[in-house]
Amino acid sequence: MFLETVDAAGRTVPGFGYLADRSRKPLDRLARSASIWERRIVVVATHWFIRHGDFADTLKNAAKLLTDKEDLIHKAVGWMLREVGKRHVAVLEAFLDEHCRVMPRTALRYAIELLPDEKRRAYLKGMPQS
Repeated sequence: MFLETVDAAGRTVPGFGYLADRSRKPLDRLARSASIWERRIVVVATHWFIRHGDFADTLKNAAKLLTDKEDLIHKAVGWMLREVGKRHVAVLEAFLDEHCRVMPRTALRYAIELLPDEKRRAYLKGMPQS
């Protein structure tokens, strides 16, 4: 139940739009939090920015959280990367080219879900595409 609440809030709370023209430092603090829920919401919260064509915070926080020990964080990172790819596949592929070899398998699988089979297989083998 709590997980669904965190995910729904992160995607829909209009308050994250408040940061559109302001410092994103609150997101940095959440990304470093000891709380799994705060780390997860910082990733899911970037969905607001993704929907508005701004991928920078998603990519920055995804890179920071690649070494997180929690599978729920890996799922959120992969999910938001997949959302980036829905809007700009070249941005997703550039991220994957840089990080596919070190990404947790769960994050990678979520991120590549909508890519063509050949590219998915290559990324799973740790082979950048560019």
